[in-house]
This record gives sequence, C-alpha cells and structure tokens, in this order.
Amino acid sequence: MITNLGRREFLNAALLAGVFPGWLRCPFSQDSEPDLKFKYILSSCMYGYTDLEEILPEVKKIGATAIDLWPKVHGSQREQLDLIGENKFCELLKQHDVRLGCITQYKLGPFGLRDEMRLVKRLGGTTIVTGGAGPKGLKGSELKAAVNGFLEKMKPHLEIAEETGVTIAIENHANSLIESPDSLRYLAELRTSEKLAIAFAPYHLPQKTDLLSSLIRELGNSIEVFYAWQHGMGCMKALPKKQELLQMPGRGSLDFKPLVEALAEVEYRGWVEIFMHPFPRGGPILETTTRVTDEINRARAYLEAL
Repeated sequence: MITNLGRREFLNAALLAGVFPGWLRCPFSQDSEPDLKFKYILSSCMYGYTDLEEILPEVKKIGATAIDLWPKVHGSQREQLDLIGENKFCELLKQHDVRLGCITQYKLGPFGLRDEMRLVKRLGGTTIVTGGAGPKGLKGSELKAAVNGFLEKMKPHLEIAEETGVTIAIENHANSLIESPDSLRYLAELRTSEKLAIAFAPYHLPQKTDLLSSLIRELGNSIEVFYAWQHGMGCMKALPKKQELLQMPGRGSLDFKPLVEALAEVEYRGWVEIFMHPFPRGGPILETTTRVTDEINRARAYLEAL
C-alpha cells in the first residue's frame, strides 16, 4: 500500500496529466512491457443514478473501453437502457467510442438470465455478473455437494450462454452459497463450461494478502471479473466519507501488490473493475461526476504503480 500522501498525489496528477507512458493509458497496447495490461471496465453504479449520457464520456477517462451497467438500487443505468431503447443506447456507445462489456444482474439471479444473455449479445457485450443460489454456511463435503448441485441446475442456462457467447460470472458475495474460498475452489474445479466463471471480490473475503493472492493463482482463468475492492471499514452503515473510501485501492490497509503479482502470474486477461459501495446505495461515491472519475483514476494510478 502507498502510505505517503505526496506519492499518491504525484501518481494521480501524473496520470491525469497524461505523462505516464502509453501502455498505462492504453490497456490494449501491444508493447512488450509491462507483461500485465489491465482491461479496465467502468462500473456505472459508481456514479449512482447519474444519466448514461453523463457517464459514458468518463469510460475512456479512466483508461477503460467498456461499461458495466447496474440496475437499481445500486445504479439505474440498466433501467435507463430500457427507457431509451437499444438503438439509442448503441448510438451513445458509438458516439463515445465505448462498448458494453457487462451487465450486473443480482435481481434476476443465475436462473433468470435467459433474456438478459440475449440482450447482452445483441448489444455486443460478453459478461453478466450475478450471485450463486443454494444453501448458506456449508463447509467441506456438504459445501462441495451443494456447489455441484448448483452447477447441475445451471446446465440449461449455460447452453444459452454457449449459444450467445456470454459468460456468467458468479460473485463471491456474503451470505450466499458462493462466499468462501473453498466455495470458489469448488466452483472452478467442478464447472463444465468456460461460460460459467467467477467475479472475484476481495471485499467479501478475509483481508489477508497471502490468502487472496494464493486463491487468485488457484482460480486462474476461471476468473472473469476482478474487483479492485477491499473491505476497509465496510459499506453497510453510514460513515464519514474518508472512512467509506477506505474500500478503494490505495486507501485502505490491503496491499494490492501481491494480488497484482498473482494476476500477472496467471496472465489474467479478464475485466478489472475499480469498485466500492457507498451508503446508502444509489448515490455516487463522491459529490460530482468529475470527483468520482478523479477518485477512480487515483486508484488506477496506485494499481499501475505496482
């Protein structure tokens, strides 16, 4: 973790001024160095219920090429898509030279994504993030059996995922079947289709760098989305903004360097989403769109410096 405030400010200022080398500004560069080039995606809910037309210009400003649309209560951009229609949405994407990368859909759940997968395909996207389904709090053989049962139920839905080319990424979310390190291991071990993958959220796991980095190595290419997100002081109650922002990379106590090293070792090429939750949900993480973008870029500078 960068603990020197002057160092943070330098990195952020340099990033925003564009003085970092080209590979930092373009994660798809074909240059030989560095070996790991993050494929950033911008989470729409970082801006709360802000209009899509205001958010889409921010995608390239944070070094991303794609957007992840969130529905209420966290964001409202998925509902905005329905309001403006697919044609208008595609026009906006083209206008800002951005593509749809992902739609996050917890409300629909893993068994309710048939139409959403077809929508994502029509819009040129590749990923849907959702949660698992099944009993909670299991361990050992009971947990493995429950994960296997979940995967059996997913088979007809994965047929559509294969047909559409859309990957369903299951987040390790608190109070769910897929929550613990072992549940993630079983999911990666037992899955029968690469169209079922993992959305890896360090926030919901023990904040131990050795465990997190080791788990990344174990899961390898089964990770589709990596949330650059730590627990900090949590997001389930009102906190002073300075404490709430401890969820962001480079602010809280979690050292992301071993995690970045592990991602490099497995040659990670999935999405990287700089992320946090505000409290209450539905608001932007900071007061203005510009400040949200600047904070994401500060976290990005921290990650790139590793």
